[in-house]
Amino acid sequence: MLQLSMIELTKFTGETFTLNALYIEQIQSFPDTTITLTNGRKLVVRESHPEVVEAVNQYYHSIGLQGSLKEVSEENES
Repeated sequence: MLQLSMIELTKFTGETFTLNALYIEQIQSFPDTTITLTNGRKLVVRESHPEVVEAVNQYYHSIGLQGSLKEVSEENES
């Protein structure tokens, strides 16, 4: 079953889990990739910073959010 609101990530223990991409506030590298959620909880994952960003961008694109933001931005430039 495809879960469009989720991205699949891996804990350092090797356990995979799915995370609702809408709850991600920020992604940082310390050097380990650390994801801060909107509720303040922090998750450390095996994936690199660029891999997590790409997964989030793919999710946003799949629901049409990324295209909508770009269109609004382009309209503001005119």
